[in-house]
Formats: sequence, C-alpha cells, structure tokens
Amino acid sequence: MPTEMILDELRGYPEPVVLDREVAATLRDTGLVSVFPAHGGAWTILPSGKVGAVQIDDLLVRVKPKEKVGLSKMLFLLGYAADPGFRSDEVVAEEDNDLFAALGESLARHGERALERGPLNGYVHVEESLRTVRGRIRVGDQMTRRPGLLLPLEVSYDDYTPDVAENQILRAAIRMVLHVPRLSDSLVVRLAHLDSKLDGVSALNHGAPLPAWSDSRINGHYVPALRLSEIILRTMSAEAGVGHRTVASFVVNMATVFEDFVATALREALEPYPGLTEWQYEVSMDEAEPGYSNGDRVRMFVDVVHSVGGRPAMIFDAKYKAASAGGAYPNSDHYQMLAYCTALGVPRAWLVYAGAGEPRVRRIRNTGISVVEFPLDLSHKPEALLTRVGELAGRAVDACRTQ
Repeated sequence: MPTEMILDELRGYPEPVVLDREVAATLRDTGLVSVFPAHGGAWTILPSGKVGAVQIDDLLVRVKPKEKVGLSKMLFLLGYAADPGFRSDEVVAEEDNDLFAALGESLARHGERALERGPLNGYVHVEESLRTVRGRIRVGDQMTRRPGLLLPLEVSYDDYTPDVAENQILRAAIRMVLHVPRLSDSLVVRLAHLDSKLDGVSALNHGAPLPAWSDSRINGHYVPALRLSEIILRTMSAEAGVGHRTVASFVVNMATVFEDFVATALREALEPYPGLTEWQYEVSMDEAEPGYSNGDRVRMFVDVVHSVGGRPAMIFDAKYKAASAGGAYPNSDHYQMLAYCTALGVPRAWLVYAGAGEPRVRRIRNTGISVVEFPLDLSHKPEALLTRVGELAGRAVDACRTQ
C-alpha cells in the first residue's frame, strides 16, 4: 500500500493501487476522491470534483486544483467568500506538500499571537440555580420551577470570563488539528500549550453552529486566528474512521469556492455604484399560465444580479471550468446566459471563468444580446484578483450606462 498519492482534480491516479478494504471505504467516505474496485484487490482512484487532502493512518492522499492555487491562495478564496475582511497575509505558513502540517503551523502562529497577552475575557450573561444571591433573582422562573421553596434561587448575572465565543472557536480549531495524525512533535507541543492556555473554555459540539463574534478594537489581535479557525472548523474533520483508524480530511469543492468568491468580491466591488447586488437571483424562464401554479414554472437562479431602480441591469455568472485546447468554453454556458438575458430583459451577461486570457465578447445572432467571457486567473496574487474583479465591475457599469 502506498504512503502518499497525489492527483490533480482533472486526472485520476495513474494506475490501480492496492489498499486495505477498510482504508478504501474510509477514503471513499471522505468525498475527496471516487474509489472503485479494480482487479486483484486493487482500487481505481479518480477525482470527484473536490480538492484537499485526506490522512488515514500513514496514508496521505492529496488532490491539487487545476490552476496554480496553493494552500494560501485556496484559504484566501475560502476566507474572503465568508468574510470580505479576510486578508492574504492571514495565512502565514509557507506552501507545504503536507496540507495538514501547513494548516497546523498557520494556526499555531496565529494562536500564539492571539494568546500572547493571555486569553481574551468578556462579559457573558449567565442564568443558573444557586444557593446564594448573585445578580438578580428571576422571580418568574423561581415561582414556576420552585413554588413555595426558597432555595435554590433562580438567578441571572453577567460574568467576566474567558469562556467567550472567540476562545471557544479558537480552542475547537486547536483541538481539531491536534487530532490529525503524523504532525511533528514540536507542532503538537505548541498546539497543546495553546490549548492549556484556554483551560476553562467550553468545548463546542461537533457540527453545531459556530458562536457569533464581531471584529472590534478589543478582539482585533484575535481576528486572523479566528478567521483561520472558522475555515478549519467548517472544512476539516478529524476522527476515528472505519475500524478505528485515525482519519483527518480537509475537502473543498473548488467550483463552489470560486463561485462564492466571485459573488462576494463582486458585491464589494459594486458597492460604490447605485443599485442593489443580489446572489442566486430567482427568475422564471416562462410566463405564468392560467390554471398552473407558480411551482410548475421553469425557475432559474442567476449567480449575481445587480439591479438599478428596482430593475435588473447587470448579470454575472461564475464558472470554474477549463477552456478547450482551442480556447473555447462549453456551449451550454452561453445558452444559459441567453436564457438569463431573455428572461430578465438585460442585453449583456458576464461569464466569469477561472483561467488566464483576455475578455471576449460574443454577440448572439438575430438578437441584441451579448455574452462576455471574462477570465479570472487564479494564479495571480489575492490583491490582483480583487483588482481584476473591480475591473469587471467597472466595465459592466460602463456597458450598462451606454445601453
């Protein structure tokens, strides 16, 4: 059985590999790759449209993006899509073949900076039963829960404590990474030391919604660690797999990441201009007919629509697809844009592709509709990506004004 397999998201592993049946089942269940039986107890490993890494005991499987997107770029795209305040320098690890080691190193560095002056403290509202008075007595709860009894008392008070959302999120991410197998001893020691500094902070239940927090002057030194922690908690898992094997996975759908990034960056870029930007804009392709409910209509969801004066004015759709050898993109994308433009009464749509090249305008015959292919090269630095999206927004606004 190999100890490491490296694929890219467009090509499978070059030959069938011999894997223990339990390992093959665990690998398949992570969703990173598709696993099919081959001959002689071997397995065929194919990409499934996801990228990331899976560690199962001593086996590491990595799937790299088709573009020149390393760890820091992928985390920037993920982070910015969730929070436009995310900066590229908030991932401090150098690019590393071991994604888990790089994530752990990034989290350790940010955690050390966040906890350098000790854990953040804040006021938390507490309601509990006590035998002494603290804060105020909740008279209604006392009468309902303990009629005729003086003790214990139902009280509420504000407690100044480190058990706040920021520390809960940071500790949960640290403990998640500590479950990853084969981390270096020095990194484990650093992460364990950070965990000990957060003693008394509540553990978050696996899969539960993360507690809310907001960027402020008080927690500013925590923000990079928190943003990285949230990515880890939403994208990574580390647990016992089939047969009690140790399993860690970090699996993302790059198509979804790209579409979410473009939508968020466009919303930010269009903010200075008049109008309203909406994601997943719903529109029906067909007219309403008597005798049929709206549920019978052909519904479409446009990635991004910018409306001015209450009417759709600009249409954008993001596609994480590769061009053909001749530089062309799938015909179906253009059919889709034609349907969007026709249904919304907009003469131009912008197809944002992940790739290099220059914009190209395709005018649709016998119509007044144009589809603009606008490449966004993910090999560029984050600042250049945001500048490019700003250029897209400016071009779309200018085109809208001349329509």
